Amino acid sequence: MENEVLLEQYQELSRNGDYKALHTYLDDQLISDIVEIIEEEPEEGAKIIQLLTISRAAAAFRILEFPEQEEIIKLLPAPKIAELLNELPPDDRTAFLGELPSAAVTELIKLLDPEERRITLSLLGYPETSVGRIMTPDYIAVKEDWSVKKVLDHIRIHGKDSETIDVIYVIDDNGVLLDDFRIREFLLVEPSLQVNALMDNRFVSLNANEEQEEAIQTFRMENRVALPVVDDQGVMLGIVTIDDMLWIANEEHTEDVQKIGGTEALDEPYLDISLFRLIKKRAGWLIILFFGEMLTATAMAFFEDEIARAVVLALFVPLIISSGGNSGSQASTLIIQAMALGEIKLSDWWRVMRRELASGFFLGTILGLIGFIRIVVWSLIFHSYGDHYIMIGITVAITLMGVVIWGTISGSMLPILLKKAGADPATSSAPFVATLVDVTGLIIYFSVAYSLLNGTLL
Repeated sequence: MENEVLLEQYQELSRNGDYKALHTYLDDQLISDIVEIIEEEPEEGAKIIQLLTISRAAAAFRILEFPEQEEIIKLLPAPKIAELLNELPPDDRTAFLGELPSAAVTELIKLLDPEERRITLSLLGYPETSVGRIMTPDYIAVKEDWSVKKVLDHIRIHGKDSETIDVIYVIDDNGVLLDDFRIREFLLVEPSLQVNALMDNRFVSLNANEEQEEAIQTFRMENRVALPVVDDQGVMLGIVTIDDMLWIANEEHTEDVQKIGGTEALDEPYLDISLFRLIKKRAGWLIILFFGEMLTATAMAFFEDEIARAVVLALFVPLIISSGGNSGSQASTLIIQAMALGEIKLSDWWRVMRRELASGFFLGTILGLIGFIRIVVWSLIFHSYGDHYIMIGITVAITLMGVVIWGTISGSMLPILLKKAGADPATSSAPFVATLVDVTGLIIYFSVAYSLLNGTLL
């Protein structure tokens, strides 16, 4: 309700053309409220950015989604674009430019001040998914022979230009990282004390070429608001802050969920992606899964004679393949999530196999008993399955045990095998596992049926 009132007030002022009142109104709002107004009125984005002071404009621009950012840049005059890009933190500026076509990046980089241009080109030189791409060079660094008083004076002078002053870094004359401190450690000791008297040389750092996904795990384990980034020689290059990691983690989670659902990662909001690209990203997996399901028809055709002699067996095909597919999808989803959280490593494959083998056995036994009881009760009440209903029930029960065990093993091992091969485990999506188990489930079902019912129904 409050957001609706804010939007209505903005619209009224905008219709009146009172830009002075608009400027005052927007300056009184929270940055998050301004972003919501832009998201509700995307065509007003450029005007709103121009009305804001440059620091607030940059604060709003940096948390907008890329499509809104791109639209704003298209409508802003060149001087305002230059002002905005130079005001943006280096990591946010690099993230925005990294989404644009190379020709647009070349033109926009020309608008940057020399120092900001140098920083931006340096960050853009790192691989897209590396830590170096999201780091910022704005941090506070001190020397080990400084006094605490000198450190605090340095923070007062240069702290406003830093991304965060929660953590202070100690470097040597060559820029090599020696230690890091939370600022409270300087605030609680004697001002005359030297930095090296406080150092224990125990710190955690990220390598600039490290994958962003691995950095997320480090942040989670270390519980830090920022971590230093170094090169292969230990020279400090910048820092990565928790807000960047949360953004990356959200993107990674979104991509994994989309892949688990059997589609390529969309890379942009659902409503913003073109219909053609949406179809293209979904069609590939659907075609692969369609050809996979065609193998189900092939398996059915192979057992055509058995089905013709005992039509009752066909009644339980959906039950069998759905149970196997569901168990496989469950296992696949659990293992992919556990791998994403760092709970499972490749070396844990045997432990996973044993757990899923036991889980599959007990889950299959539960479903098998339910299936057997259902067949027996239905036959006693409605005489649905003929004179051999006990053997049919046993066949279904044993098959359910087999397909559920196979489904859990397949669903758990496929992500690990893909990871071992260097592929994304999320691509072993639930639909893919379900398709695999559908085909093998039919083979298990009719093989068990032929073994148990040969000489009676078959």
